[in-house]
Amino acid sequence: MSKTTYEVVTVVGQYQKEGQTKNRYQRIGSVIDTKNGLMLKLDNIPVIEGGWSGWAFLNVPKPREYQGLPKDDLDENIPF
Repeated sequence: MSKTTYEVVTVVGQYQKEGQTKNRYQRIGSVIDTKNGLMLKLDNIPVIEGGWSGWAFLNVPKPREYQGLPKDDLDENIPF
């Protein structure tokens, strides 16, 4: 069984919050551990002003409950 080892995240812009400039991040893919080793799956390539630098962060995935829904309710809310 394959397992997502890392989320691939990059800076896609900036915004202002309380007078400070903060970076805006977007998940662009995943690194998956398969029986044949690690694989990179890019879901999209960011299109940003000035062009994307090609650099990305590899972050350990957050547990599912931190993505807005508790673990138990995720499958029950699918309408099909």
